[in-house]
Amino acid sequence: MATDATLATRFLTSLEIPEGPLAGRPLKLAPFQKSFLKGALADGVNVACLSVGRGNGKTALSAGLALGALLGVWDAQPRREILIGARTRDQGRIAWTYIEGLARSLPDDIRARLQFRRSPILSVTLDNEHEIRVLPADGKSALGTSPTFVLMDERGHWALDRGDSLEHALLTGLGKRGGRALIISTSASDDSHPFSRWLDEAQVGVFSQEHRPAPSLPADDRESLMLANPGAEAGIGASVEWLKAQGRRAIARGGSTLTSYRLFHRNERVSGEARDVLLTTDEWLNCEVSDLPAREGACVIGVDLGGSASMSAAAFFWPATGRLECLGTFPSKPSLLDRGQADGVSARYCEMQDRGELDVLGEQTVPVAPWLNEVARHVQGYEVAAIVADRYKQAELGEAIDATGLRFPIVWRGQGFRDGGEDCERFRRAAFDGQVKSKPSLLLRSAFADAVCLRDPANNLKLAKARSNGRIDAAAATVIAVAQGARMVGRATATKGRMAWG
Repeated sequence: MATDATLATRFLTSLEIPEGPLAGRPLKLAPFQKSFLKGALADGVNVACLSVGRGNGKTALSAGLALGALLGVWDAQPRREILIGARTRDQGRIAWTYIEGLARSLPDDIRARLQFRRSPILSVTLDNEHEIRVLPADGKSALGTSPTFVLMDERGHWALDRGDSLEHALLTGLGKRGGRALIISTSASDDSHPFSRWLDEAQVGVFSQEHRPAPSLPADDRESLMLANPGAEAGIGASVEWLKAQGRRAIARGGSTLTSYRLFHRNERVSGEARDVLLTTDEWLNCEVSDLPAREGACVIGVDLGGSASMSAAAFFWPATGRLECLGTFPSKPSLLDRGQADGVSARYCEMQDRGELDVLGEQTVPVAPWLNEVARHVQGYEVAAIVADRYKQAELGEAIDATGLRFPIVWRGQGFRDGGEDCERFRRAAFDGQVKSKPSLLLRSAFADAVCLRDPANNLKLAKARSNGRIDAAAATVIAVAQGARMVGRATATKGRMAWG
């Protein structure tokens, strides 16, 4: 007896390619697609995940499987219900259009039994009994369903709140009739995204197949491009030469162009934030070094004091060598795991604590005076040139400094467009010139991923969050510390000669 994967493969290869340069030719499956079919339709598997670069035919493959599920190729249940979840209705229409195109190569008697509807929702019905429906990322629209097959298209880019609601509604409905779910997408922006967790966490009944290269490789590296785009050699999507050319173009342009190329074509887990980011992923990775320079010269301490929900962060910068260290602190209640769940980063805070980058102090809030003592203890025995802090917290921080008896010079900076614009530009310049060197830090990577810049009409910058639950405290502390260090170096190199007029 043929397996479900064998039946699905026979069905798909009986169809014709609906569009593109090879339109009208018999559909052939690439090796990675055959591998996915074998794992996704194996006995005991009810959720299958596929992550691959854009343009590798993942939506077309899953649309063909949805059509096969509608026709009962491997599942002959009565009143079959196939649901396609997508970020928006227009996104779901892509899969629906593929289904319509593939159905044109079916025998005339079968095609005559199909009805395609565009309104009020995108749907396909067979004999007015079996149905495919497209649902946008709104969990309420999937309540009460009992699907036999589910397709979640581009799951890595759904809005977190509504996307999670739709996913939960679809998966809970699957159990009613022993259905299967396909979750396909290019990579999500980070490891804490629900789609990333599907791929990373081994679970019973879940099959995952991911085509993602190692991070930090050149964008136009051929071998890693082939890993992220396994369909290129099989004639699916863009050619390798085109991908390499686009990689070189992305490197030349940099910024969000390079970030988007890494996310979509190289299938890397990087932020796709299109706004003016403080530093892109590649720019910050250039600041990370395996061997830190020595703690030489005076140290500048940048502090960002948080409240009950925010992190308190301290950055330590030695302008003479470019050495940068950063520490974060949260209150102990709620726990770091619970706080990470609320912030949408899963266990990332716990991982930061294990790496020695994050700690807890106090209960509901971080006590300022004891925290400052911990900050000072971190650089005990070294010269401190200044503590740089936000003047918005001047009274609270000043009282704590008096209570601790610390006798360091204090520089107050604003977080608006005036001081913020200068500090952001000085920090960027120092980073681009290779004057900032940090060990690999999950705390700083996370902070810079959430840090964007707002611009006023005069083109001045101000630091802001990319998302409401983002924690950019470590980035804010780093910016003011490095900027103050740059000012100190600039003043130190000023000429000492003076002119006298007689």
